[in-house]
Amino acid sequence: MSEVKISAEPRTEFGKGGARRTRRAGMVPAVLYGHGEKPKHIALPAREFAAAIRNGGANQLLALDISDGTQALALPKAIQRDPIKDTFEHVDLLLVRRGEKVTVDVPVQLTGEAARDTLIVHDHDTLSVSADATKVPDHLEASIEGAEPGSQVTAADVTLPAGVELAGDPQMLIASITAAPTAEQLESTLPEVEEATEEAEAEVGEVTEGAAEAPSAEGEAGTEARTEA
Repeated sequence: MSEVKISAEPRTEFGKGGARRTRRAGMVPAVLYGHGEKPKHIALPAREFAAAIRNGGANQLLALDISDGTQALALPKAIQRDPIKDTFEHVDLLLVRRGEKVTVDVPVQLTGEAARDTLIVHDHDTLSVSADATKVPDHLEASIEGAEPGSQVTAADVTLPAGVELAGDPQMLIASITAAPTAEQLESTLPEVEEATEEAEAEVGEVTEGAAEAPSAEGEAGTEARTEA
């Protein structure tokens, strides 16, 4: 994976308030650490960083040009997103060196088509691998072409590029192929689903009705006060 050059600025404001002001200015708060160095608080331009991650993935190698005159190579280690706005809230960046081996989680893509009338169950969508920090793949592939029900794809079945080594259990299950349910099987389970739905709705109704009938503590106290008077 080729590196992406991105500018950065030292950050002097910390805490939630400082982070909000950084984001309002169109920047992403970040922390740069590694190699025993003191963590460095920086801010990245939100648009440039978003474009880098969109094109290169979560393991995009960044060549940072910091306005204080320093330069660094870094890999995103943890990215926090706003689940509603889908914006970047904070980034942890790991300092790396050329030729250095790093362990990262890389997305796995299944290629090909399984046999007819099958379902693919995804157990893990990433794989932990060790690779040169400047040559981390943006994704890995495993073929399910013609796979029959009962077949499995494990970590050992994933194709690894030259220089990339598996860092986890080779028997870890990536995906399994099962037989798709027939129309008759789906129809036979429909009454059970409907019954379960009706029971759940009835329980919700009972809880709601009970809550409406239950007197509040303030109401009970008021009644007692009037009785005593």
